[in-house]
Amino acid sequence: MLLAIDVGNTNLTFGLFDGERIMHQFRLTTSLPRTSDEFGVQIMEQLSHQNASAEDMDDVIICSVVPKIMYSLTSGIKKYLKCNPMIVGQGTKSGIRIATTNPMEIGADRVVDAAGAYYLYGGPVIVIDYGTATTYDLMTADGALTAGVTAPGIRISANALWSNAAKLPEVEIVKPKSILAKTTITSMQAGLVYGTIGQTEYIIDQFKRESGFGDIKVVATGGLGRIIAEGTNKIDVYDPELTLNGMRLIYERTIGN
Repeated sequence: MLLAIDVGNTNLTFGLFDGERIMHQFRLTTSLPRTSDEFGVQIMEQLSHQNASAEDMDDVIICSVVPKIMYSLTSGIKKYLKCNPMIVGQGTKSGIRIATTNPMEIGADRVVDAAGAYYLYGGPVIVIDYGTATTYDLMTADGALTAGVTAPGIRISANALWSNAAKLPEVEIVKPKSILAKTTITSMQAGLVYGTIGQTEYIIDQFKRESGFGDIKVVATGGLGRIIAEGTNKIDVYDPELTLNGMRLIYERTIGN
């Protein structure tokens, strides 16, 4: 079995693989400080729900954009799972070529998403991840990540809205039935969701126009990505497990070489 761990700014997402199949997923909050023992115990508890143990683990792969928790996390894995985790970073054999001006600027999460989209759906492909930030990356037919756009994520925009406007309440992020909002709450929901849909459609159109890739697949992932994907015909595939599968595919390429 392979345990894939996506360490994001908001959540840690764990995926337990048996071959190509995800047997179990669970999440922990990134912002909550944890010791290595706390990480280890929580991971072991989740494994026990699947009747799995440390002896069943072949390996662990981690993709992280939060350096400050990595020592405790990796120490807990070494202590409780008895393995040295593979960490996606510079030198990892992802098979993806970073063709931007400064490849060192591209985060591991974007490389993993790009690998998942490219190997599962082919190229050229636009990869969108609706996470803490919303990222748009352009992959060519030969597996090169050539350009990207980074925008505030939906939750960041929502938090800014009700944190900086005293009379605006905290609202659930859902798509209202109509953009013709008639209440404060639905007007905020419309602004957040329809605004992101509009952003998404414009960036996709500009990517196609400026890249010259008229026939290009668009793949989206991320927690709130489903809401956006259901609101536009510009997104071809919504894959909530893209990041975890990207890590699995990178792991398989690495150990196969």
